[in-house]
Amino acid sequence: MSKTLVALLATMLLTSCGLSQAPQSSPKDSQDQSIKATNQRSSSNKPSVRKADRSSLLKSLKDGGFIIYFRHATTENDYADQADPLMSLDDCNSQRKLSLQGIRESHEIGMAFSSKAIPVGRIIVSEYCRSWKTANFAFGEWTQKDSRLNFLPYEDYTDDHIALMKKNVTPLLTQPPLPGTNTVIIGHDDIFESATGIYPEPQGIAYILHPDGKNSFEIIANILPSEWGKL
Repeated sequence: MSKTLVALLATMLLTSCGLSQAPQSSPKDSQDQSIKATNQRSSSNKPSVRKADRSSLLKSLKDGGFIIYFRHATTENDYADQADPLMSLDDCNSQRKLSLQGIRESHEIGMAFSSKAIPVGRIIVSEYCRSWKTANFAFGEWTQKDSRLNFLPYEDYTDDHIALMKKNVTPLLTQPPLPGTNTVIIGHDDIFESATGIYPEPQGIAYILHPDGKNSFEIIANILPSEWGKL
């Protein structure tokens, strides 16, 4: 019996038994499906942020009592410089730098706060240059540098690292501002995400938090750099 006839008879037998071979997916197809599933999980687990009415949000901010957490303004490059062993917190040349766009964003944020009379009390920044320089360009000053806003020196974080960053930053997010003012915090993406589960994107975005005085807070809204002037 020829090989061709044997193969044909085998195929017919498998088909009649419902065992016909399913098409094989390529490694790339499997990878794409895995990525899609991961993205769907991330999307479904991502906390929602309520978009407040602009006029009521501005009125609330003028009354004070909020934590305004900024991710620093846009930098020339976006990479994990904290994992570079040559990076030094004392040397801005070894760190990511604000781009011209980031400097403009900072100026626009500061002008909006001034023109709309949004009261600012403390301005807390990380020890990274892009953080305190965002404060300088926006507000002309900062109140204190706080190492609890710094990255841990790794590119990839374990659950323990994330828990430590959350433990570090939560007291800053839950401390009520001085009466009649808002506290401005200028930090980084991973730090905010560790405490809220929300990745702050793009650079320069701000989240408005209302601390309840009981070691917790509510996220009221987020605002892009270009939106402050439209409040």
